[in-house]
Amino acid sequence: MSAPIALSCGEPAGIGPELAVRAWAELRQDCPFVWIGDPAHLPADTPVAQISDLADAARASATALPVLPLPFGAPATPGQPDARNAPGVIAAIELAVRLVRSGAASAVCTAPISKKALIDGAGFAYPGHTEFLAALAGVERVVMMLASDRLRVVPATVHIPLAAVPGALGPDLLRATITLTAAGLRERFAIARPRIAVAGLNPHAGEGGAMGREELDWIAPLVAEMRCGDMTLTGPHPADTMFHAEARARYDAAIAMYHDQALIPIKTLDFDTGVNVTLGLPFIRTSPDHGTALDIAGRGIARPDSLIAALRMAQRMAGGAA
Repeated sequence: MSAPIALSCGEPAGIGPELAVRAWAELRQDCPFVWIGDPAHLPADTPVAQISDLADAARASATALPVLPLPFGAPATPGQPDARNAPGVIAAIELAVRLVRSGAASAVCTAPISKKALIDGAGFAYPGHTEFLAALAGVERVVMMLASDRLRVVPATVHIPLAAVPGALGPDLLRATITLTAAGLRERFAIARPRIAVAGLNPHAGEGGAMGREELDWIAPLVAEMRCGDMTLTGPHPADTMFHAEARARYDAAIAMYHDQALIPIKTLDFDTGVNVTLGLPFIRTSPDHGTALDIAGRGIARPDSLIAALRMAQRMAGGAA
């Protein structure tokens, strides 16, 4: 059996702890993972097996949630992040990365964090999980892929205002995004010759310059330049015709130009089971495609589907076929 997945706890006041328990109940030995965090932050009736060696996770998982315990600064109150827990949240992510890089874990799966709580409690200097993981790995550039059984999509620009997209987007960024996406499809999804479709920036992909010139001036020339025998690269395509079923059958991943162009289609198709995958890291990292959901934390109504999908995808990726 392969090494277990390291699941970092995320924000203790969010839905992460309760979803970890529900994911364990669903997966057990089918997809062993170890939860890294403070056991006191788990729901009160959780069967817990505290372990110190990840090799014990699969055995322990048959009857209890395997936990690698870390001390935190405060109790967890659902819906109310406590800045005193910020150092523990960061330490859980750091430990998960050390475990996967040592080979003790097969992959990292991260529960959602509260960036404000991390800034308030630990001066967190990163926009989010992805940038922190890249820094821990010593990697300059990574890309975010949203993936499900029906669609894989990568936004070239992510958490910036729409007005800033044209200035941030350029040949260097798009070239790197295409390169990392192709490499990730080969290495993490076992697709030897990836098919990648590139969206246009403007409506109707610019419509011959009538609705914008980026497609004519540099996007189409870059796509043509990058075509090679190792991948099938097409575009720029009008984004409004890229995501219906017949179009999706023609590519393995789509590259979008900005956040909503990528996330609206996948959240429409697979709102509950989309997975966030970071490509470009020297290890496998997945995450559920949702936030901390502080408004419903502790009420027992949060759905574990996305976390379960993230754990299963990490397992498949570790096995060489996602």
